[in-house]
Amino acid sequence: MTQRVAVLGTGKIGEALVSGLLRAGKAPADVLVTARRPERAAELRERYGVEAVSNAEAAKSADTLILTVKPQDMGVLLEELAPQVSADRLVISGAAGVPTAWFEERLAPGTPVVRVMTNTPVLVDEAMSVISAGSHAAEEHLLRTEEIFKPVGRTLRVPESQQDAATALSGSGPAYFYFLVEAMTDAGILLGLPRAVAADMIVQAAVGASVMLRDSGEHPVKLREAVTSPAGTTIAAIRELENHGVRAALLSALEAARDRSRELASGGR
Repeated sequence: MTQRVAVLGTGKIGEALVSGLLRAGKAPADVLVTARRPERAAELRERYGVEAVSNAEAAKSADTLILTVKPQDMGVLLEELAPQVSADRLVISGAAGVPTAWFEERLAPGTPVVRVMTNTPVLVDEAMSVISAGSHAAEEHLLRTEEIFKPVGRTLRVPESQQDAATALSGSGPAYFYFLVEAMTDAGILLGLPRAVAADMIVQAAVGASVMLRDSGEHPVKLREAVTSPAGTTIAAIRELENHGVRAALLSALEAARDRSRELASGGR
């Protein structure tokens, strides 16, 4: 029997999931969307041919509900959904820091919940989506979740106890790379290059290095050593990075992101 999927709170990431589902062969009639603003709902309807409905209607008619609203908006959404969600529905949450147990307490007993932390490269089909099962989610629910997220990148299963670390490392990860590219572009300007030229160089270096990391199977240390000649320019730069504590700063930054995810889980704002 055909499964209907509803994406609730369809922002950029939700829209990317809708696009991925349709490109993977899902019929538009089997995809529902909800949006806070009527004009946004109309835009999604026109662009993808899907039906835009209310949150309550989505909960009644869809077999799988994907919740893509912000963590601070999840409480209001659950109050609206809970009376409509029966225990045979699959609920997928993309909210950082919100554990599956939080949803299970507010939904019908036995409702399967799967927690997913994806990242913004979902917009270009290069996401890493980290998946964890709640206490009532079975293998079939994990497979259904993977089927939804695979068209927009890779998926990886982890125990839920590792989700805060995944949020810090993968969910927030693209921002760290953008930060480094920004800093390296500024360095190129300092060294006398036009901004556009420096940006082109750094972006292509980042793309090339990423592909080598992904496709070569080599450890990053080995790839770095291949660029680092004795008494050369690269080792001089790496010495300065170490002198300025860049490695230690990254460790501290990811710990801070992990801790903030835990704060969100405990109701922190």
